[in-house]
Amino acid sequence: MESEEAVRVPRRWRSPLRFLLAVLTVVVMFVVPSAAATGVDAVRPDRLLLYATEDPATSQAVTWRSEVPFDGELEVAPINAPNDVTTFPAQSRDEGGYTYFRATATELAPQTAYRYRVGGGGITSSRWDTFTTASTGADPFRFLYFGDTQHGGEGIDPSVAAGLTAVPDADMAVSVGDLVDDGHDDAQWQDWYDAFAESRTRGMRHFAAVGNHEYDDDDFSPLWGLQFPETGNGPAEDDQLRETVYYSDYQGVRFIALNSNYRTVPEEEREEWLQTQARWLDEVLTTNTQTWTAVMFHHPLYSGRPARNNVDIRQAWGDILEEHDVDLVLQGHDHSYSRGNLEANQTDDEGVHTGPVYVIANSSPKTYPSSTENWRVYDAVPRVQDVARPAYQVIEVDGNTLEYESVTAQGHVLDEFSIVKDATDKRVLDNRVAGSAES
Repeated sequence: MESEEAVRVPRRWRSPLRFLLAVLTVVVMFVVPSAAATGVDAVRPDRLLLYATEDPATSQAVTWRSEVPFDGELEVAPINAPNDVTTFPAQSRDEGGYTYFRATATELAPQTAYRYRVGGGGITSSRWDTFTTASTGADPFRFLYFGDTQHGGEGIDPSVAAGLTAVPDADMAVSVGDLVDDGHDDAQWQDWYDAFAESRTRGMRHFAAVGNHEYDDDDFSPLWGLQFPETGNGPAEDDQLRETVYYSDYQGVRFIALNSNYRTVPEEEREEWLQTQARWLDEVLTTNTQTWTAVMFHHPLYSGRPARNNVDIRQAWGDILEEHDVDLVLQGHDHSYSRGNLEANQTDDEGVHTGPVYVIANSSPKTYPSSTENWRVYDAVPRVQDVARPAYQVIEVDGNTLEYESVTAQGHVLDEFSIVKDATDKRVLDNRVAGSAES
């Protein structure tokens, strides 16, 4: 049953550094001569995207495309030394009438503002944009979490724009698959880029897990890897897993993306496909030196739809997530909102639990019925469930505290909780503004 609605303005945090960088971005855009002004060919690269790397403190990946093939390159310079430009060569691949590029800037200084542009051989050039490398420590930051953003012709849901507006200083946007309805449809990808707007694809890092709509049966869209490149630390034994399974460490958080689309694999190969990821996940969690861990994949362990019982994924990864006491398990697919935990992690205080937090989010205008059945049958506790309202999620990490809110485009808070850690303990503190879940 949909819980009672609570209306409240979400938290707003202020970041002087981010405000200063926003001002610097405007200055760079209007003071630095454009390519057109300097006589360079007016054909410009488009779909520029900042993507996460294994170590965002010292490197930054950029992807883009052009109708004109050329030897691509990425130019980077510190904001405080704009003439100290370093050029990084790009890899390229032709697809669908465009040339797609990827370049990674390396050996950067941590916690430093840079300006960058892409081009090549004087043929084309983008405008100058900016990014800031991560710190090497666990400095506070915020990131946005979006469930499925796919649409069936209605356009990207307003919750995406609302999240970007409400949290202008977010360091990163994480997506958990089904970014579009048809991963092979270039026009739908354009909708996604338009929804995020150039300022948030060029100026904010992205990190994404792949969903089933990025596949057509077993045909994986080539556009995924061209736009969302792997960080190079995934399972080495499988090409597709290497392209879709990876991690990135950002200011005290290890972000991990898994590929839950085992149904695209021949039936006789599915178990090994999932176990390959399980072994890799166990190793990546064992060697994790970050304070926090967020694991992302598309198909939920405890689905809100009874017909969607992802038992294979639960059996392959569930124990590993619990044994390593992962903090956040971020999922999508169900087109509804749910949050809960294992019954074994309940405490005597109804509003407090331990262990991983399992979240299913939806940022799509498509919504489906939801139920607590799969949660309860498999010894999990559904704490919050909401069906008909797409939302964005904002997460703030500050030392040993993590704050989470799920908010609709209209500003209604669907869910809120905190995680607090100390030397020996972790507690998840409930603030269920939307009420508890019921079957």
